[in-house]
Amino acid sequence: MKKEYDLSQMKSRPNPYTKQLNSQVTIDIEASVIDYFKKMSKKSGISYQSLMNLYLKDCVDSNRELKMQWS
Repeated sequence: MKKEYDLSQMKSRPNPYTKQLNSQVTIDIEASVIDYFKKMSKKSGISYQSLMNLYLKDCVDSNRELKMQWS
């Protein structure tokens, strides 16, 4: 590093992107669902985890709710 850079005068600030970071979680997902997203991954060139995240993000953004009926 060059001597003319004096980083001791630098002020710290919070990272504005920390809210956008992903969280790692463990969930149970049926093998058929994972297989589906893996097939889609091969077609699109996007990782299956990213595809699942994009789909779930779309559900959140469109405020989609699951409609189920128990018999």
